[in-house]
Amino acid sequence: MIILSVDYGDVRTGIAVCDKFEILASPVCVIEEKNAEVLADKIKETAEKNKAEIIVVGLPKNMDSTEGFRAERCKEFADLLKSKTGIAVEMQDERLTTVSAHNALNTVNVRGKKRKAVVDAVSAVMILQDFIDKRKNTAPEVK
Repeated sequence: MIILSVDYGDVRTGIAVCDKFEILASPVCVIEEKNAEVLADKIKETAEKNKAEIIVVGLPKNMDSTEGFRAERCKEFADLLKSKTGIAVEMQDERLTTVSAHNALNTVNVRGKKRKAVVDAVSAVMILQDFIDKRKNTAPEVK
């Protein structure tokens, strides 16, 4: 199943997608858009272009697993995406994905403007890969 993930941000939103076998998540793009309605329309186009069957939105929980203002905004945006796309939308805990994305970019020595342009897409990849891994680990056994 093709799954598209969203690392929702106030200015930049990272998008990633996986292959139909749910093996590998890959970055698609970073959308620079502040208006949630316009952003949702752009994500809808990207989902249609990639034939996404599920959209996963990162849920920024606090380290103690509570949800704050930002998590509420992401849930509202997920509801907007669901109504605009008609595609199932699920939430995925995204704690520390941005930190992990920065660490990964440090490893390959991506700095400055290049980093700013890709860190959200890398975060979306990490959100999606976590979601895929969770699905594989909770899938019912076939007998």
